[in-house]
Amino acid sequence: MVRFFPPIALLLAAVATLPVSAAAAPPAGVRLEDSTWTELRDAMRSGTTTVILPVGGTEQNGPHMALGKHNFRVAAFAERIASQLGNAVVAPVIAYVPEGRISPPTGHMRYPGTISVADDAFRGIVTGAARSFRENGFRDIVLIGDSGDYQPILREAAEQLNREWAREQGKERGRADARVHYIGSYYDASTAGVAQLLKQRGFAAADIGTHAGLADTSLLLAADASRVRTQLLRTPQASSAEMGVHGNPAQASAALGEAGANLVVERAVTAIRESIAQAHRPGGEARRP
Repeated sequence: MVRFFPPIALLLAAVATLPVSAAAAPPAGVRLEDSTWTELRDAMRSGTTTVILPVGGTEQNGPHMALGKHNFRVAAFAERIASQLGNAVVAPVIAYVPEGRISPPTGHMRYPGTISVADDAFRGIVTGAARSFRENGFRDIVLIGDSGDYQPILREAAEQLNREWAREQGKERGRADARVHYIGSYYDASTAGVAQLLKQRGFAAADIGTHAGLADTSLLLAADASRVRTQLLRTPQASSAEMGVHGNPAQASAALGEAGANLVVERAVTAIRESIAQAHRPGGEARRP
């Protein structure tokens, strides 16, 4: 007897007979940790030769922003930067960074949730990651950091590795010439650059602030608004130095943050391209953008 299947049953039966490879997953995007090793290998063979190592931090950010502000922000902005570069992936964020003396505590360490590590431990993570990327075959390793205290360590790590690898170049056949690029322009844009942008829009320096104020909060609203307790922005605690805030986030908005984010991404992309172009000219050295 001949059986007739309804259309949906025919479709399901056909899908069930397809090989597993036919039901391929969507592209992994720019985050390295979302890829399989074979996907990453193929991307590198196709020209994805730059990896961005974003550095965040875990510290108090007043009563209105999550402790992971720097991590969430640098992750979001690094993905935008990688997408604009077109040949880059983003490594997992380094969330454990120097935040000052642990005991007796100083600075942000006076507030619960802040995590601090020794300078040498942090330097070891950065240089170990960079060496891993070089061994993988990446040609350009980009360091960007969202917080201020460890910027000199990032610069020193880049200089150290570039000197070390320059000495090795030519001694080990088959290894690609790799460079580390410390992009200080990222941090400069996210602080002084955004502050200047807000001043041009009529906001007072006292409100813009230097930590958890108008600028800081607006940038996080643009990166990940779910990490901001918006109901607290206009409370006295949200602008209190005793609560760890230097500035006033009352007028913070995602729109202001998006303008700041665009500035940060644009300047970082320009600096990365310039640094890579300079480094790979004959006799060139990575600049300090």
